[in-house]
Amino acid sequence: MSRLFHNLLKIDLREADFARRGFHCSRPEVREWLEHVGRTFLGGYHAALQARSDAELVDKLETVEPVYRGFAYEGTAMALALLDGITLRGRRLQQFLGGAGRHHVYMLHVGAGWAGARLPWLRLRMDTAISQYDRVLRWLAVDGYGFHEGYFHHDQVINAGKLPSRLSETARHVFLQGLGRSLWFVHGADILEISQTIAGFHPDFRGDAWSGAGLACAYAGGSSRNEIEELRWIAGSHASSAAQGAAFAAKARQLAGNPARHTEIACEILCGMNSERAAALCDETLAQVSDADPSPYQRWRELLRNSFAPSFTLRGKPHELTPQPAAPKHS
Repeated sequence: MSRLFHNLLKIDLREADFARRGFHCSRPEVREWLEHVGRTFLGGYHAALQARSDAELVDKLETVEPVYRGFAYEGTAMALALLDGITLRGRRLQQFLGGAGRHHVYMLHVGAGWAGARLPWLRLRMDTAISQYDRVLRWLAVDGYGFHEGYFHHDQVINAGKLPSRLSETARHVFLQGLGRSLWFVHGADILEISQTIAGFHPDFRGDAWSGAGLACAYAGGSSRNEIEELRWIAGSHASSAAQGAAFAAKARQLAGNPARHTEIACEILCGMNSERAAALCDETLAQVSDADPSPYQRWRELLRNSFAPSFTLRGKPHELTPQPAAPKHS
């Protein structure tokens, strides 16, 4: 890619610093872990802007430590989707999805949503913009959009409650999943702060946010076993949504071949099974989604969530927090 494009689109690595973002984290080791996640994302982003071929790009991405590698691929997707969106005729991300990046399809679809968040002609017609991708996984781009908004604009989106209005009903739910995922970073993996924010969301969207929190907990990591137990307990009636998110994390890592100990622990606690079984359950429930279903991604999430619900009845009813007035509501 030309030096001009790289210079125009490059992002300062300091954008991943918690101090710069205004994020709160009381534990230095967790802050460093999550900041490294952000820097890895940006490393993959810049690698895609500079690479002269997909082969060269993959060689660079595969040097990233496995536990972080998925974030590098996510950043790569943002860059490729930006280049496609700017030229209005590019197919670089589609080619990468079907070729060298095929084992990272989940993270690549999420990364595409970051590009949609940055380009107004995509952001204002998000449902149409994602129609070029897989009919189920395309919705992960909306999750990426939600994460981007929470990560970069948390004061407006989370604290002031200014959520996008030009989204379909399905897209709103998926956006909130991504927003919930961003809370893992905004609140520095502090379970109590995350739960207090989610408690202030409109009831229709709390499950989506808990799904995102569970996904971030299981994929990004940064919490102890006791803290994950606390997450499951405080999620209350949305514990199965958190489990659904954790299972998605397990599937993404299983397909990419980059397992992580923290993902295994999160699945044991949130899903009541190991990560291999959680990933398999994702495949089994996806196979049950009809080709004629108008909202296949939401149906997949529902089937997966319902698969976990009976186990939570047996394991005891968790606790839910009272809503906090400062958190956003969706109108």
